[in-house]
Amino acid sequence: MQKPTLVIGASTNPERYSYKAITQLLKHNYQVFALANKAGNINDVVFTTQQEAFKNIHTITLYIGKTHQVAYYNYILSLKPKRVIFNPGTENDELVQLLQQNNISSLEACTLVMLSIGTY
Repeated sequence: MQKPTLVIGASTNPERYSYKAITQLLKHNYQVFALANKAGNINDVVFTTQQEAFKNIHTITLYIGKTHQVAYYNYILSLKPKRVIFNPGTENDELVQLLQQNNISSLEACTLVMLSIGTY
């Protein structure tokens, strides 16, 4: 397993991009954790609905909009990930600035595209 990844905004709806990201991360042998508003699971990934203190998270990939991210700022910083991916529609300059101040890299990109072209 490589680059343990936390998906924030996980969904059990196969039409949602967070669902697709989780399935593709698993297919590419990444260790996946998922945070969601509602309990659920995809394959063996059980969603947590609490801001758990995961250890050694490499990447956080966001699937929640800017207005909902504020409630996660301190949580994201506390996990000390190496990077945060802002998927299309989740861009947030305020959070990017906080990440930079805490030496956490960020990028506006699509997790699915990154996995498909080998740049994840």
